[in-house]
Amino acid sequence: MSKLTAQLNWWKGAVIYQIYPRSFQDTTNNGVGDLQGIIKRLDYIKALGVDAVWISPFFKSPMKDFGYDISDYRDIDPLFGSLADFDELIAQAHQRDIKIVIDQVLSHTSDQHPWFIESRENKTNDKADWYVWADANEDGSPPNNWLSIFGGCAWQWEPRRCQYYLHNFLTQQPDLNFHNEDVRNAVLDNVEFWLARGVDGFRLDAINFCYHDAQLRDNPAKPKHLRQGRGFSEDNPYAFQYHYYNNTQPENLAFMQAIRTLMNKYPGAVTLGEISSEDSLATMNEYTAGGDKLHMGYSFELLTKDYSPSYIRNTVETLESQMTEGWPCWAFSNHDVERVASRWSKNGIVNHEQVKMLHALLASLRGSVCLYQGEELGLGEAEITFEQLQDPYGITFWPNFKGRDGCRTPLPWQRENEFGGFSTVEPWLPVVDAHKDVAIDAQQADETSALVHCQQFLAWRKQHDALLFGDIKFTQSDEHILGFERSYNGKTLVCYFNLGEQSQTIDVQGKVIKSHHYDSATLSGFGYVIFAKEDV
Repeated sequence: MSKLTAQLNWWKGAVIYQIYPRSFQDTTNNGVGDLQGIIKRLDYIKALGVDAVWISPFFKSPMKDFGYDISDYRDIDPLFGSLADFDELIAQAHQRDIKIVIDQVLSHTSDQHPWFIESRENKTNDKADWYVWADANEDGSPPNNWLSIFGGCAWQWEPRRCQYYLHNFLTQQPDLNFHNEDVRNAVLDNVEFWLARGVDGFRLDAINFCYHDAQLRDNPAKPKHLRQGRGFSEDNPYAFQYHYYNNTQPENLAFMQAIRTLMNKYPGAVTLGEISSEDSLATMNEYTAGGDKLHMGYSFELLTKDYSPSYIRNTVETLESQMTEGWPCWAFSNHDVERVASRWSKNGIVNHEQVKMLHALLASLRGSVCLYQGEELGLGEAEITFEQLQDPYGITFWPNFKGRDGCRTPLPWQRENEFGGFSTVEPWLPVVDAHKDVAIDAQQADETSALVHCQQFLAWRKQHDALLFGDIKFTQSDEHILGFERSYNGKTLVCYFNLGEQSQTIDVQGKVIKSHHYDSATLSGFGYVIFAKEDV
């Protein structure tokens, strides 16, 4: 691989650190993190050994969905800072050879966006067809049976137009009409605004939701035994349907190509599409195939409760069998699901030896990595009372589903600090004592900590092209052990991970080059071993 090619393909095998800016670092003493907070902690990010940061939305917003409801795509919400702060962030990150990837929320806007304010006024204005509007049925009911992910009907009545508008998420997040060419062009212009400002790529939120079925056909019912949540509560009626018509429409492929054409004007810029469909793995392949659409696909398939070796193997192998051209990006945690240290633990009790093994497993799968802030520390899900809840999703479905606040609490920087060194005032969500116990300053001083392990493994990983770029072939998956080979340019590394608590015997035929809790063919609980294959 030439130096130029490597620079353009920096994202292949990259580790992308997800920052939820509200909860990263507060520098304005208002209890909410900001862009200057990210700048302040860039040296920490550099020391962690990641290649890029993905920053969740910081654009102007009424904050009904904490920034995923955008009212101005080309400006920073004052809560987070200014465009000057963002320019400084890019400059400071690039000085440290850290790439900047930002969220783009293209499928919908805030109901406070000027486009929607104009569109809802009547049926004849210039933006009248920029959103998904439909007449009521004869009995006044919504035009079809589509449901919102956040609960209930996906249609909201607008008395100014005497029509319903579509919202796949909150009622304050109306869906844009991508069947309208003017909408597509305006959206791409907003994307280019940030490319011209120097960003290195985009994480495209809910990208398969851009188009809807123009005929507004009903979604069919899903049998009860097949109702599974992928990033949403399983008691949510959204799980009661096959979502064949409200997202993932064939017209979306041409829009993916239009995005790629724009990205090609900015060499090295990358797209990472968040995909949640009826068959997310197949859609990941479809949206990344051919080299003319998205660079990478990202889904919720490893953000589930199932932690078995067989499930992980089946998920990765299924994608590998389909994705012959595209590139995957894997994650175990993000801002929408219970933290993995709790989700995959026994009885919800965080085990930091398990956390270390999961760091190594995630970074050893074929593809790029999304590491969510706090995952390097082994943070578990924070316990949030109903009175402390901020997330409208959790408020709606409490107590069966407590929402997303438990994974969004502020990052603990200092153990001996009332608010964990995140802020000088009470934060927007609490810093729980369990998180302060494993704060960054405490872990930096402990060579056996999860943080130090994460730093060391990521640094070691960069030395092995087989882990960065190699093919993957599974060799074992039983009740406890997950084993696979990673091969690249004639070199093969064999990886074994013990996902259980009991010791297991491993047949190592080669030179051990990395291990944790491994000794003389015995892999202790939550241990791993990586060795170079002898016959290479």
